[in-house]
Amino acid sequence: MDILELEGMEFWARHGCLGREKAVEQLFTVDFRAELDMRTAAGSDNLEDTVDYGRIYDIAAEVMNGPHAYLLEHLAGKIVKGIAAEFPRLQSFSVRVSKRRPPVNGVAAWSRVTVQYPGDLASE
Repeated sequence: MDILELEGMEFWARHGCLGREKAVEQLFTVDFRAELDMRTAAGSDNLEDTVDYGRIYDIAAEVMNGPHAYLLEHLAGKIVKGIAAEFPRLQSFSVRVSKRRPPVNGVAAWSRVTVQYPGDLASE
């Protein structure tokens, strides 16, 4: 299988459990990785023969710029569900959501979660 990635999508948003996370925008990044057969697109040079990563970005942006969420897991799960609904031919992909400088009792550069598809979300 071939690999398609869209990494480092950046969003300033107010997601989190604490009051200060709801009040001040924080930097989040979203990464997408899919395994798929790209032979047809490699030969045709036609967007319809592959996954439009512009739409992947749009789906991530809709979730990240949407209503407040408490958990990174929830955000990643919503993005996975949106991608799976729009691109049913994708058999295997993952979405990683990261928050810059999470509020912990010490120094941490990022907190991250990765949700795989197919996975538990596939049956919901």
